[in-house]
Amino acid sequence: MRAPPLLLLLAACAPPPCAAAVPTPPGWEPPADAPWCPYKVLPEGPEAGGGRLCFRSPARGFQCQAPSCAAHPSASDSLRASVLRNRSVLLQWRLPPAAARRVRAFALNCSWRGAYTRFPCERVLLGAACRDYLLADVHDGVRYRLCLQPLPLPLRADPAAAAAAAPEPAGRAECVEFAAEPAGMRDIVVAMTAVGGSICVMLVVICLLVAYITENLMHPAFGRPGLRRQP
Repeated sequence: MRAPPLLLLLAACAPPPCAAAVPTPPGWEPPADAPWCPYKVLPEGPEAGGGRLCFRSPARGFQCQAPSCAAHPSASDSLRASVLRNRSVLLQWRLPPAAARRVRAFALNCSWRGAYTRFPCERVLLGAACRDYLLADVHDGVRYRLCLQPLPLPLRADPAAAAAAAPEPAGRAECVEFAAEPAGMRDIVVAMTAVGGSICVMLVVICLLVAYITENLMHPAFGRPGLRRQP
């Protein structure tokens, strides 16, 4: 029995699962009637069209917890990037209820900083019900910049008035920057710290043992002048 085409599309487009999840702070959850987040990964270039429509399930109940995750909020704390140890980044955002009703989509722009300039890495168009997006396989030690811009709904008016009126400007973009710490280097530092601590303990024990031997075996008590009896 063949699976429905929609299930095959969801299986092909779904990203890898996120890390461990615990209750999310209020205001960051997607709407309860939004079981899926539709999105398009746009091709490179200035054109806004193209791309394949995909769906992903929202990351409900997620919260970043150290040491397996590091959170990087934007200036207004309405956008948050959670950098996980599996080299993926979960981007979450929130909007006031009044502003959320006027949004038709979100435009996500990703770039990373090279030696002398920035390079684009991904452009995504997300549905109005989306409140998170997962970036998989980010590079270690690279400085990323993610900017999310809400796109407003078109003006509701008759065609003549809509043609004469200026289009509503897009919302202000929120940006967040982060750098994924190399997981291998972090594990090496932890291992070196553990080995260094063990070596220090062994050195202290050896020093105490040498001092004990020097004090009690090399200089016996009967040879000390202060302990001789007077005639």
